[in-house]
Amino acid sequence: MKILAIDTSCDDTCIAILEIGKQPFGESARRRPGKLEIKSNIISSQVKIHRKYGGVYPTLAKREHQRNLLPVLIRALKGNKLLKISNSKIQTLKKILEREEYLGEELEKFLKKYQKPKVDTIAVTVGPGLEPCLWVGINFARSLSHYWDLPIVPVNHIEAHILANFLNTKYKIQNTKYLFPAVCLVVSGGHTQLILMKNFGQYKILGETRDDAAGECFDKTARILGLSYPGGPAIAAEAARLKIKDYRFQIKLPRPMINSKNYDFSFSGLKTAVLYKIKDYKPVASLPVISSKLRKLKIKDKNYIRAMCAEIQQAIIDVLIKKTIKATKDYKAKTIILGGGVAANTELRKQFKTTCLTPDVKRATSGVKLLIPAKNLCTDNAAMVGVAAYYHGLKGKTKAGRDIEANANLRISQNDQ
Repeated sequence: MKILAIDTSCDDTCIAILEIGKQPFGESARRRPGKLEIKSNIISSQVKIHRKYGGVYPTLAKREHQRNLLPVLIRALKGNKLLKISNSKIQTLKKILEREEYLGEELEKFLKKYQKPKVDTIAVTVGPGLEPCLWVGINFARSLSHYWDLPIVPVNHIEAHILANFLNTKYKIQNTKYLFPAVCLVVSGGHTQLILMKNFGQYKILGETRDDAAGECFDKTARILGLSYPGGPAIAAEAARLKIKDYRFQIKLPRPMINSKNYDFSFSGLKTAVLYKIKDYKPVASLPVISSKLRKLKIKDKNYIRAMCAEIQQAIIDVLIKKTIKATKDYKAKTIILGGGVAANTELRKQFKTTCLTPDVKRATSGVKLLIPAKNLCTDNAAMVGVAAYYHGLKGKTKAGRDIEANANLRISQNDQ
């Protein structure tokens, strides 16, 4: 059985093909789940386009999705030899794609040329995300569903980040008693949430950010420092270059809400603290400038920038780990599950692994397990959407294309996804 998965929730155009054993969705599949295998996982990034703006422009991202979806689909299908030339007549798709004019013209040419591939189900992200971007992927999926007569599985983007951990893993549906309850930390540019996972499809949001998400804080502080977009990788790279023996700066940033009794987050204060620190900066030594942008800030010491990056990164990590461990202890969770783009941060991954092995945490949690996806499955991709579709398909949660709509503010605890 093959799943065609689509994700256009933000600025990456993602399509993947997943193969699950030989059995279709249904009761037999629930009893004996097949092995999930990624046959292709194509991502067309728009980072270079949005970098000069320091963030994602929804209308610009929508236009790029319209241009990229079909070429990415062709790459994914051709990589698995699923495309064959067709001579069949095409039915009109103008009503479905009336808002995707460019995509509609190109899709019509594609459907005229190629036969239906050996795909059984289509999966598509319906939310949360940027609504203009979500609709491009949804209309694309609806069109393929209509013409190829395939069911669609609507997928929650946050749940997909969580279930990315179940690709190429030893954990199966039948041994969930060793996994759940689990505390999930989903941390990205748009979301920072702590979620209690009782089983597949059973979620409760414990806490979330009240303002900026962690990834958003990385982006904004990187912009203050004159670093490139996206900010997370840029700050991590500079922090890694800091030599401890040259650490001459006593930079101390706040850890917002780290000791609060709830599980919520707040990172806007950290961003403001960085801004004030930069304004109060006094040169320690005259060293080469790290970038031309920093001349405007009059910061000539590249080690100061690296020290600041290290402190920003550590402040965010401290809050994320402290809150997650607190929730794990309070709910007696057996597993901690990470997901989202920020989960690709090397230092965050390393410190989570170290923390889970400390005597205090091991005593309080009876040896909690830690699941972290491969780095290429932390950022937005369609493979994780296919995994989520697989678990929902086992429960028969497929829909007709006409019933699929975008929900930019979709909550993971909603049952109508």
